[in-house]
Amino acid sequence: MSTPQFLTAESLRIPGVAHGFFTRVGGASRGVYASLNAGVGSRDAPEAVAENRARIAAALGAAPERLAVPFQVHSPHAIAITEPWPIEARPRCDALVTATPGLALGVTGADCGMILFADQRARVIGAAHAGWKGALTGVVEATVAAMERLGAKPGDIFAGLGPCIGPESYEVGPEFLAAFGGAGDETARYFAPGRRAGHSMFNLTAYIAERAARAGIGHFEDLGLDTYADESRFFSYRRATHRKEPDYGRLVSVILMT
Repeated sequence: MSTPQFLTAESLRIPGVAHGFFTRVGGASRGVYASLNAGVGSRDAPEAVAENRARIAAALGAAPERLAVPFQVHSPHAIAITEPWPIEARPRCDALVTATPGLALGVTGADCGMILFADQRARVIGAAHAGWKGALTGVVEATVAAMERLGAKPGDIFAGLGPCIGPESYEVGPEFLAAFGGAGDETARYFAPGRRAGHSMFNLTAYIAERAARAGIGHFEDLGLDTYADESRFFSYRRATHRKEPDYGRLVSVILMT
C-alpha cells in the first residue's frame, strides 16, 4: 500500500498539532482520480474514497472515523464541532473549528484555497475552504470569529494556505471583476490583464491573504503552490474542465490537536 504524501506549513509545525496539505499521491483511486482522491462528491468508487480518507487520517495519527469534512457550498459559514458525523449527515458549511483533541478537521479543494488554523495557547484549531465566493463573502473572518468563541485570539492564530490555483493560471471574465466591485471591495490590485480581450488574471492567494489580515490573524503563510500548473501533485477543477475530462479528484487538507 502506498503512503499518502502531504506538505506542511512552517508556521503550523506547532507542538501538539498535526497537519497536512495532502497531494494527489498515495491513494487507491484510478483514472482521472488517481490516486489520493478524497472527494465524496466525486463520481469515484466510494470504497476507493473511503480507503483514501482512512489513509489520510492514519498519516496524521487520527482514527478514520474521527476525520470530519463538511458538505462544502462556497459559503461564509463556519461551525464549531465536538464530534464527527456520518457522511450522509455532514453539515453544509465551508469551515470547521474545534477545541476537541483527536478530532481531525478537513476541507477539500481542487483549485480553491484550503486554509488551516491553530491557536496553540487556546488549543483551538480550524479548517476553511475558500474559493473566490467564500473569500469574498467572509469565510476567513467567520472562521476566526468561530475560533474566538472557543477562546482563541486572532493575534495568536497561525494560518497556512495550501495549494490552490495561482495568479498565472486563473483567467476570469468581466462578470467576475464586477462581482468583486459590486461587493464594495477595492480589489483592482488583485487583477491583472488577461490573455484574452476583456478578461483578467485573478490573484486568489493574495486576496485570501488580505482577508486574513482583515481578520487580525497574527501569522499567515502561503505555500505558493499552483494546483493548475502542477499536475503530478495536485488535482485541478479548471485543468479538468479545459481538457473536457468527465470529472476531477479532490485534494484534502487536515489539522488536529494530538
